[in-house]
Amino acid sequence: MDRWERNATFFVAGQFLSTFGSMLVQHAVTWHITLQTQSSGVMTIFTCAALLPMVFISPFAGVWADRYNRKYLVNLSDGAIALVTLAVALLHFSGFQSIWVLLAAVMARSAGQGVQQPAAHALIPQLVPQAHLARFNGLQSAAQSLTMFAAPMVSGALLTFLPIAYIFLIDIVTAAIGIAIVFFCVKTARPPKTEEKKAGAKAHFHEIAEGLRHIGGTPWLKTLFIAFTLFSVLASPAAMLTPLQVARTFGDDVWRLTAIEILFAAGMTLGSIIMSAWGGFKNKAKTMVFAWLSFGVTTVLFGVIPNFWVYLGVMLLCGCTVPLFNTASMTLMQSKIPPELMGRIFGAVTMLSGLAMPVGMLLFGPLGDVIKIEWLLIVTGVMLILGGFVLRGRKELFRICEELHTPQTEADPTC
Repeated sequence: MDRWERNATFFVAGQFLSTFGSMLVQHAVTWHITLQTQSSGVMTIFTCAALLPMVFISPFAGVWADRYNRKYLVNLSDGAIALVTLAVALLHFSGFQSIWVLLAAVMARSAGQGVQQPAAHALIPQLVPQAHLARFNGLQSAAQSLTMFAAPMVSGALLTFLPIAYIFLIDIVTAAIGIAIVFFCVKTARPPKTEEKKAGAKAHFHEIAEGLRHIGGTPWLKTLFIAFTLFSVLASPAAMLTPLQVARTFGDDVWRLTAIEILFAAGMTLGSIIMSAWGGFKNKAKTMVFAWLSFGVTTVLFGVIPNFWVYLGVMLLCGCTVPLFNTASMTLMQSKIPPELMGRIFGAVTMLSGLAMPVGMLLFGPLGDVIKIEWLLIVTGVMLILGGFVLRGRKELFRICEELHTPQTEADPTC
């Protein structure tokens, strides 16, 4: 096993353990609050608390990822999340079990994720040679999809016979093991010394603006950000309204709602495995267009299929398309963004991903109570298909993807 393969394997293993524990807590808190309050208003507050801190801190986290050691940032943020979880567990064991303590914990954990994600994405090109990025991202996506598949079932099973405080302890243990694996087993190069960065908020805002100017002044990157935003917004009905559609159209049995969640997660896992083995088309832009068009077609099918079993099959296919788009776009950015700007660009990606889906739900959610969800799915699916053809015509995106295959010497990035 090459050095980079060893590093990459340990990194994926460590992040898998940390993420799995975090997902256990996330689902446990959601279900605990749902059972305790049965209030949609409280759930809305918790949903915002899980998203907004990440959105606000991620641009600054991108600056830190460009200033400091990214591996240490990943570990520090994971460690901070674990310490918050430990504090909440201790409060629960002492009898202080207010839901507002959980709210504060959710906000703190969200902020930690906002720091961790840009640093982790920016760290990967330091671990993996460019020629292997697509397959590595597919492998990492498979690990994340497996977490999405398994964590809800494990969390639900544990919550039936364990107090929530014990699930918090499980997260602390998995986080500690994951942090130890990354800290001791993942070897990265010492970041090259750059000019001394000024301290203070003004300097941070200047560097954030520098990253945004790079996005706006780089045609392929601007196209990719616009595509990512439109995809996230137009995909929100398929992602968020399909459970309500199933309850209204096919029946509100719990097993039906569970089935669509499991099939979508299984599809994402399958798509990630395919990308890990295949790597996508030689030109990554073709992979993105294929994924975009496929997601659009499956979204239209959700609006017209009358049979629930066929609907589940389409849900599996829909899940498969998501890793194709995400892996191809992530590989392109990690290959072509200047290393000194990598953190800030991924900070913008984290902010965008945290905002796009809620914006889509604010737009389409109320419409779901006015018109049939099937019509929303058909319309957004058609718009996605049209958007895929527009993306197919963006020459700047295809041109930069062609450059990924320019012959070059493959160097070990972990010298």
